[in-house]
Amino acid sequence: MKLLYAEDDAEAARYVVKSLLAEGHVVDHLADGRDALSQAMAGGYDMVILDRMLPGLDGLSVLQALRAARVTAPVILLTAMGSIDDRVTGLRAGADDYMVKPFAFVELLARIDTLRRRPALQAEVLELVAGDLVLDIASRRARRDGQWIDLQPREYLLLRHFMERQGRVQTRTVLLESVWGLHFDPKTSVVETHISRLRNKIDRPFAKPYLTTLHGVGYVLQP
Repeated sequence: MKLLYAEDDAEAARYVVKSLLAEGHVVDHLADGRDALSQAMAGGYDMVILDRMLPGLDGLSVLQALRAARVTAPVILLTAMGSIDDRVTGLRAGADDYMVKPFAFVELLARIDTLRRRPALQAEVLELVAGDLVLDIASRRARRDGQWIDLQPREYLLLRHFMERQGRVQTRTVLLESVWGLHFDPKTSVVETHISRLRNKIDRPFAKPYLTTLHGVGYVLQP
């Protein structure tokens, strides 16, 4: 693994870097918080290990800046600040693990291995795009050709379902289960009614329709 290690204690840093290299890791060591932030923002690291009390910029501020910039590499805070409040603050700031000095190197290795086995976090999706149709997840509004489109709650869920499955046919049964949470057919036109309303908003005012009916099969969103 490629690790970024930020520690201003030269003796401790030498020991940890030497031991990590012996375990086959690639390690970049920095002693200043601002340098560590700049290096971590450049990317390419599988994991970041931060001391909290760094010169230039403290480790907690480095961590918060990384998370604000959506850097998702796992971060271990390795620090002498070991109170419950310190731990809670670090974890809530976005740390994946928190170790208190003094520590056993074998425990640090074990924690690195544990974090390495976790599935990678996916970046938060802010928008879904299909051609010139965009769905804004935060506001639950759509826009097409630069025009904003207001959606009712069920219309939003229906459009999001289609946009996450572009080009794939969605049957009436699938829509009832996924959008309405119904595991039975209520024998009403609820799906057809909402499809019609959604088309009136995202298709009819524009030149090219995206939401298509495949008679006897289902519906498909195909930009």
